[in-house]
Amino acid sequence: MFKLQTEQGEIQISDTVLSDITGAAATSCYGVKGMAYRSMTDGLVHLLRPTAMSKGVHITQHDEGDISVELHIIVEPGVNMSAISREIVSQVRYLVNKNTGAVVRAVDVYVDSITL
Repeated sequence: MFKLQTEQGEIQISDTVLSDITGAAATSCYGVKGMAYRSMTDGLVHLLRPTAMSKGVHITQHDEGDISVELHIIVEPGVNMSAISREIVSQVRYLVNKNTGAVVRAVDVYVDSITL
C-alpha cells in the first residue's frame, strides 16, 4: 500500500493500481511491445498479457513520500532505445502524478528483449 498525505487527510493506493498505471503508461509509448517477466524456472523472458502487467513493474516507496519505479519491457526491433526510454520516463512521471498525486523520484527502464 502506498500512502499519500494531503491537506484533507491520508490516501492509500494499492500497489496493483500503481503498477497498472505505470505499466499502461509504458506500453502506450511507440515501439513498446509489452511488459516483460523473467521466469524463475526456465530463465526465459516472457511477454505479459495486459491483465498481468504488474509482474513487469516494481515500485519502491521512500520515506520522503515519493516513489521509484522499475520497468521491464519488450520492444520492437529498429526503435531508438534512448528515445523510447526518455518517452517512457516522461509518460510514467506525468501519468502517476496526474492520477495519484505521487511524486516519482526515479524511473528505471530495463529492455529485457526485442521481438517482432
